[in-house]
Parts: sequence; C-alpha cells; structure tokens
Amino acid sequence: MKLKEDLNPMLLLLFHLMVWIYTFITFLPSYILSWVSAPDGDSYGSEAERAKRAKARSVLGRPEGPYRAVSAMKRLVTSLHPGMDTLDKMFEYAATRFPHRDCLGTREVISEEDERQSNGKVFKKVVLGEYRWISYEEVLTAASQLGSGLASLGQRPKNTIAIFCETRAEWVIAAQACFMYNFPLVTLYSTLGGPAIAHGLNETQVTHIVTSRELLETRLKAILLEVPRLQHIIVVDSTPTSWPSYARGISVHNMAAVQKLGAKPENAARERKQPLPSDIAVIMYTSGSTGIPKGVVITHSNIIAGITGMAERIPNLCEEDTYIGYLPLAHVLELSAELVCVAHGCRIGYSSPQTLADQSTKIKKGSKGDTSVLQPTLMAAVPEIMDRIYKNVMTKVEEMNCVQRTLFILAYNYKLEQLAKGYSTPLCDTLVFRKVRALLGGQMRVLLSGGAPLSAATQRFMNVCFCCPVGQGYGLTETCGAGTISELWDYSTGRVGGPLVCCEFKLKDWVEGGYRSSDKPHPRGEILVGGPNVTQGYYKSEDKHQEDFFVDENGQRWFCTGDIGEFHKDGCLKIIDRKKDLVKLQAGEYVSLGKVEAVMKNCSLVDNICAYANSDETYVIGFVVPNQKQLLALAEQYGIRGSWEELCNSKAMEELVLKILTEDALTAQLERFEIPRKIRLSPDPWTPETGLVTDAFKLKRKELKKLYQDDIERMYGGK
Repeated sequence: MKLKEDLNPMLLLLFHLMVWIYTFITFLPSYILSWVSAPDGDSYGSEAERAKRAKARSVLGRPEGPYRAVSAMKRLVTSLHPGMDTLDKMFEYAATRFPHRDCLGTREVISEEDERQSNGKVFKKVVLGEYRWISYEEVLTAASQLGSGLASLGQRPKNTIAIFCETRAEWVIAAQACFMYNFPLVTLYSTLGGPAIAHGLNETQVTHIVTSRELLETRLKAILLEVPRLQHIIVVDSTPTSWPSYARGISVHNMAAVQKLGAKPENAARERKQPLPSDIAVIMYTSGSTGIPKGVVITHSNIIAGITGMAERIPNLCEEDTYIGYLPLAHVLELSAELVCVAHGCRIGYSSPQTLADQSTKIKKGSKGDTSVLQPTLMAAVPEIMDRIYKNVMTKVEEMNCVQRTLFILAYNYKLEQLAKGYSTPLCDTLVFRKVRALLGGQMRVLLSGGAPLSAATQRFMNVCFCCPVGQGYGLTETCGAGTISELWDYSTGRVGGPLVCCEFKLKDWVEGGYRSSDKPHPRGEILVGGPNVTQGYYKSEDKHQEDFFVDENGQRWFCTGDIGEFHKDGCLKIIDRKKDLVKLQAGEYVSLGKVEAVMKNCSLVDNICAYANSDETYVIGFVVPNQKQLLALAEQYGIRGSWEELCNSKAMEELVLKILTEDALTAQLERFEIPRKIRLSPDPWTPETGLVTDAFKLKRKELKKLYQDDIERMYGGK
C-alpha cells in the first residue's frame, strides 16, 4: 500500500529536493560502510542482497519437498547448547551466566479509580509506577523453593499440575518450578469458560492448581464441585494471607507460604528427580476455536528444539534486550518467546493489552503505559493488536493539518521505496516517525507476528513507522509454535519466511481443493511439518491423534496442519488457504472464509469481521464489528442519526457499509462470489471475555454462528 500523494506541488518539489541533497551527502559514507561490513569485501552482505538469497531448498529436489533451511540441509538442530536438553537445565544455565541481571519485572500499582464515561459506563483506570525487578538468581531460588513446597504438599514427579493464571512473573516462576521438579504443567487460558476449565482439569486428573485471586473468585470457585480430584489451590497473590474453607475441604495457600514451606531445611534437602528430555513438560490446552479444547502433549525436547529454531532467526539476541510480555502465557507463541529470551539473559517486563500503551483502556489519561516506561527492544504480537495500532495511527494522520499530512505521506512513501532497495532512512526516522515509534517505547528493534496471517498493509506500516523489521512467523501449538519466521531483512509481504533450522516442511496434494505440488508457478498443497519440535499428539484423544500425526520410515514425527501453502523459488512459504475455512457454495465455487476476512479487515470501517457461507446457498454473508469513529463519521456524512446501537441496527447503515466493503474487496481483486452480499453490524466488540474470539483473537466460528443464528436466517431469506 502506498499512501495517496494528493499533495501541494510546491511541497512535493521541496521535499524531493531535500531528499536528493540528503541522499547525495550520505551515499558515499553508507556505500563504504556496507562494503566494509560485507563478507570478503563485496556487497553481498547488504540487506537487499541477503533478502534475495535462498532461505530453504528441497532436500530431494522434488517440488513437494521436504524443504529445509539452507543452513540445516544435513541435520536439523535440536538444542541451543550441547547437553542443554531440558528446560530446567536451560534456566539453570542462564542463572549461572547472568545471576545478577534483571529477569522478571512488574509495575507497581500506585492507584486505582473508577472513571465514568459520557454514556454512563464506568471504566477502571490505573496509575502505575516503575518496574520492580527480580534477578535470574532470585527467580531460580523462588522456583526451587516453590517446587520443593509443592512436593511437600503431595505433588509427585510425572503427576500433572495446572496453571490457570494471567500473564505475570509468578506464572513463569511456577512454570520453572514444575520444570525443575518434573511436574507436567497443564496450561489453561484465563478466559476459558467453566465447562472448558473443568474438562481440562478432569481429563488430566489434576490435584494441584496455581491461580490468581481474581480467577479463583470469578471462574474457578463456581466449578470446584465439578473437579473431584482437586485438593490444593495455590494463589499467586500475597493478600489475603488466610482463605475461607472451600468445597470438600480444598486447601487454599498463598504462593509465598508454599515457598516458605519449601525453604525449610528438611524439605529443601529432599532430592529432586530431574526430568528427561522425553518427559512431558507441558500439556497445553488449545483455545478451543472449533469446540472443546484439546490438550497438546509437549516434551522438554520438543520445546528446546522449537526455541532453538526461533532464536536462530533473531539476530544479535543478547542480555541487553528487553522483552515486553502481555500475550497469554498459556499460548505457545508467548511461552516460546519468553523461553527464548530467558535462554539469552534478556529481561522480561510484564504488561497487559489494557495497559500496554499510553492510550490503552486502563491507563489514566496523562499517565504512562507500559511500553513508555519499559522501552522494550523485543515484542511478540498477534495481527489483531498490530491492526489496531495501524488503524489508530492512520486515523490520526487523517486528522493532521495539510502540511503535517503531506510530510507524513511523502516520508512514508519515500521510506517504503528505500526499504525495498535495502537502505535505511535515519532522517525520516528521526523527523517524521519518532512519535509513532514512541507508541511502543521508542527502542523496538524486532517485532514478531504470529498466531494468524498479517495483512500486507499492516506489515508495511509497522516496518516503516516503527523503524524496525517485522518478522512474520508460522507455527502451531502442535509444533511448539515453531515452523517458519521471515528473515528480518526480507521486506516482502504476504509470506511467512523459510523453515526454521529445527524442522522441515512437505506439501501434500489436496485434490478436492485443487492444490497439487505439480502446480505452476509454485508447488502447492497441505503443509506437513516434521522434526524434533513436533509434539507427541493430543492427550487422551487417539482418534484425533491418528488423524493429524504420523511417524515416517525414518522415525521422524510429522504433523498435518490443515493449512494450504505454496513454496516460492527462494524457499519462502506463503499460506494461501485452510481446509477447514473452505466452503463450497451451491453453484460449486469454493470460498476461503479466512482469505475474505483478511482482505476486508484492511477497510478502515472494519474492526473485525466474520465471513459465513452455507453450502446450500449461492452467496456469502458477514458479521462486522465496525470501527466506531469511522462509522459515526459515515453516518454524519449521510445525515443518519441515532445512538450507536440504532446505527448498527440501521438497514441504511448496513447498505452503506456493504457498498464501501464491496468496493474495497473488488479493488483487492476478490472474486464477486467471495464478497459478502449481506452483512450484520455488531454494536459490541468481540473479545476473549465475550467468548467469541480466542485469547489469540482467532474467531470462534461455532459461537459466532450460534449468536447470529437469527441474522443468518434473515440474510439467507428465512425471515
């Protein structure tokens, strides 16, 4: 996407003159610098040249693969360091190398207050202080004491223990305690509903659970009678120090009290049974986007291999880096990202989507969000978060005066061109994009996007305005989050990079969908991932296990992803479809719902969208969460009045929005049959708390269909 240059000719001329002078002055020094830094004194080390190099090749020379990273053609990599084959060894290694460096940081809460909005709603706002840090050595001691304390409360090696908690430092301490003492860790999303929580706890026969006071009182307490094996609840909050009795005499303990118990000489001296690489580290329950959550069985060696592959793709990762953690740690992307950081001595500061930036919903006006205080250099994000930032900034650009907007657009397009050539733009970064970059603290050097496809427009915007590369990745819980990550100097969009050094990829023909490895110009098919990072399958779900996992004649494990991909000549993968998202319309056309949604989310009117198609019908329909600011402006433009709910229920607004969406979709070259013919505007956003999207903001299609069943019947002519 190039921003439109509908600009004053004199300003345009002045800008290009300044750019020409600047380019002339800086060309020689930058050329000499790139020549000196290149291997063997040639320019092959420039970013533009590196981006063109092959990232992966087919081992056997066949179009279906298997494809491996060029640096792992002979052997897949399994660990960061020799002998560091379990997660407890990995953390002990880090604590030995970086004992006194900051490890985990939490912001102090100075005050909380209720703020009444103009519509009568009340929001809780917070004022937060500085980050308070604990060192690697202190985290190791805390984890060791907690593990010892849990053992004193009857937790046994190889017996499962659950963690049901928000992302925070105590989550990591509890996890490290479990890794040290070989307690397989069952992870559950903090936004799961009661039946899903009870299902996970009962299926894994959990007797001990680590949780927070808020989750205990709001979610866990209601289902305690449905979990008969549960005996001990460990609450990470320090207050209160005593708890009321719960159903069946379940014991409730503060985490600090359990650590104190573990520190007693008679308990601390007890020999701990260290895990083997083949032992289960985590049973990670998925977010349940297609029904009841499945528990994915992950061994120590699986995670070690996965984070080894990820770390290789992040250049210059070291103890000077600061990572901001705010995604759910029960999600494989966040857990893997934090383990990568821990292995390299980085510090991790904790946040939440509600306190991330100065403009976040829980931050009191005038006070600082977490990124402003922490100034992170590393961050993982799901596309939903990046799309929000993109739309917010572009809305502010539209509100600028003519001169400011002109300079921003010129600088944006100029930098886009320079990035394509492999050049940096320090003048634009300093003069134009400094304020945008400050939204994430101003020091960001690597952004990693995963969990879902990132739109080309958003990826280009993040590359340009945040002055750092965006590494788009592809991975699944079943592969420990590891699969591919694009190289940071590769500014192409729509692709997810080449295979990591820990795994390899194959393409399997899917004849029904019309995808074959013999397709031209690129081989296509269902993506299969193989390697030491491929997990052991689904917990107590043999049918699903046999459907999705298999072991080849060489003893290597493979996972059938259900995603459709194509490999480009340079070894990069592009995700082009998904088997489960493919719907065949009555006339025989196949529609990829995910593809339709990805295109239409680029429209400024759309905050979120769910495309829906019934195989008995001839057209697609959609449910849209509109952007409030843009929709109100559209209503004002056409003289349509009413409250927010009335506007969203207005037939006239539906038709206006649909007209704009259709125009955008045609411009993006969607086929006519792919474009929703009717839509329903939703006045309420879809959040993990509403149960309509997962914690990674993936659509829960089953729940959305149930919620909008009356609208589906109306839009298909039933009412």
